[in-house]
Amino acid sequence: MSFSSEVKQELSKIGNFKNDMLKPELMGYFLSGNMLENADNFQFITENEFNIEHLYKILFHLKIEYEPDRKGKCYVAQIQKKVMLDLFKEEIEKDSRKFIAKGAFLGAGSVNNPEKNYHLEICFYHKKKSEFVAKICEEYGIHFKEIKIQDKYQLYLKEAEEISRFLALIGANRAVLKWEDVRVMKQMKNSVNRKVNCETANLNKTVEAAIRQIEDIKLLQKMKRFEELPKELKQVAKVRLENPDLSLKDLSQLMEPKIRKIRN
Repeated sequence: MSFSSEVKQELSKIGNFKNDMLKPELMGYFLSGNMLENADNFQFITENEFNIEHLYKILFHLKIEYEPDRKGKCYVAQIQKKVMLDLFKEEIEKDSRKFIAKGAFLGAGSVNNPEKNYHLEICFYHKKKSEFVAKICEEYGIHFKEIKIQDKYQLYLKEAEEISRFLALIGANRAVLKWEDVRVMKQMKNSVNRKVNCETANLNKTVEAAIRQIEDIKLLQKMKRFEELPKELKQVAKVRLENPDLSLKDLSQLMEPKIRKIRN
């Protein structure tokens, strides 16, 4: 099962069916890109079994008649248009508006496995519907971006923290814990990798510098110029030849007396 399906399964199992959340949640389904309409009816279509069962429960508790159907792999719920439009004439209370975001995500949303990349999206057929849901999320400090792909408008998030906040907003608490576990592990791995890369780069610089120094020393020996070096510098050169893998700082600790600073 994909991470996105796990999230929808968790959301569909929340059994707190109260009118102050059912109507806005149904509105979210209604706004989403998987709710199609014709002259007389609305049809919600999904391949997710948990999702359609949750919608059926909402319709049952709101005492709204619907016709269940199957089209291939898809589940369908058909609802009379007039019934839906009458239901949404009443204004949704501000504290319940977050359930619209939940319904919209259940309706036509998806979220990638955080182990791969950070991406959450919700699709809509109409720009006004997309903007309406985006505005609700902004009230909770979650800032979606919008893009049009073919005939649909897509709200999306790519920041890990914002995706986590959105999942928490719609009530996917187990998903949030899993998301945060993966995110923290990825941050730790990235931090370790950066440190290793930095240390490797520093080691390479040390080795390259040592090689150049040894080549210079051997060239001076070949040209019979080595003995002309000052006593201190000659001592450093000998220690370098004996310890080709050490940094200049470490070389200075082997000198007697110790040298505070050795320049390239």
